Amino acid sequence: MSSELVVEGLTVTYGSRLAVDDVSFRVGARECVALIGPNGAGKSSTLKALVGIEKPRRGSIRYGEIELVGKSPRQVAGIGLTLCPEGRHLFPAMSVHDNLLMGATGTGLSRHDVGRQVIEMEDRFPILGQRRKQLAGTLSGGEQQMVAIARALMAQPKLLILDEPSLGLAPLLVEQVLDIARSVVESGCSVLISEQNVEATLEMCDRAYVFEAGTITTSGTASDLSNDRQLLAAFLGLDLEVTA
Repeated sequence: MSSELVVEGLTVTYGSRLAVDDVSFRVGARECVALIGPNGAGKSSTLKALVGIEKPRRGSIRYGEIELVGKSPRQVAGIGLTLCPEGRHLFPAMSVHDNLLMGATGTGLSRHDVGRQVIEMEDRFPILGQRRKQLAGTLSGGEQQMVAIARALMAQPKLLILDEPSLGLAPLLVEQVLDIARSVVESGCSVLISEQNVEATLEMCDRAYVFEAGTITTSGTASDLSNDRQLLAAFLGLDLEVTA
């Protein structure tokens, strides 16, 4: 089965409010693609629609030959799309280890395979092995984000969807989290990442789509968008000299 995600004409509304308007994009196999733009631009609503949390008003979301619109979050996860949500949504009163186990819930993995997944996550994120018995709510922001990503990876996704993973983190931790996202791609999993941190995200992804007011206003390779001084001036709030 093809492992390309193709979104066409996606529209999401909340009552009479239009959150996402006729959005189309794709994510290829082993690709890292970014949705960038300011807060409230429709990025999170788009990601929630992909995994069945929000029901689109219209449009198509296909993963390979499978239409995802109308499927439940559990069904979408079973197909191979896993969302690491904005704000992490850990279980603060549970240990790091138990939070990881929650990521394998409903996957059908055997107890032995779940144990192997935990070991793999602790190898990839050594700090989690050191903190395995610690309550998730007592971790630093960066450590919590690593738990959230590792929990999502416990489901062995084919496409990992990261919603604002750098939100609230110090610059050094932002770099670490985005490096982790790139390493996930190198391991064979596609990544779709939503970010306000434009500069850092463009450094690690292959392509990007720019969201503004619920629509995609431009798209291109990360390299091309990184060299677009007008884009950087608009979205980074930088005082850059933009030449005609």
